[in-house]
Amino acid sequence: MQSMDDLFYALLQGVYFAEKEQLKLLPMLAQKSANETLKLAFRDHEDETSEQVERLEQVFEIMGKEARAKTSAAMVAIIAEAQYVIDQIDDAAVRDAGLVAAAQAAEHYEIARYATLLGWAEHLGEDEVVDLLSESLEEERHADELLSSIAEGGVNASASERPAAVKV
Repeated sequence: MQSMDDLFYALLQGVYFAEKEQLKLLPMLAQKSANETLKLAFRDHEDETSEQVERLEQVFEIMGKEARAKTSAAMVAIIAEAQYVIDQIDDAAVRDAGLVAAAQAAEHYEIARYATLLGWAEHLGEDEVVDLLSESLEEERHADELLSSIAEGGVNASASERPAAVKV
């Protein structure tokens, strides 16, 4: 990497990977959620994520680059955490709290990356890219706020009401 354009492209590839992985993860989260509001939030965000992938493909095109995903170790770890919650937590209420936490980890990663890309696009003078990234960043922030609201609106309380595991 020799330029800001190169750095931008590398980070863009990582976000593209993250969004495409989210498209695989969100249906699993919805399926494993017992809370109907949470289930709906995951399904709605899946639709938004599809649109975000399309926007990223537009950004690649505007930048004159191939739309290619590059593995993000951070996103791989976040997905592994979500899979652990799905596989290891039997109690539905506790699992829902874990699903919210895993989903918020993904949202926070994406918020950080979109904010960085947005700032770089501004410096590169890519106004059309700024508009596309701003829209996705706003959706990610909204998804995070919605997850917090769902957690605070009953998911965490339901999980907290469960008896602690008996230590033997």
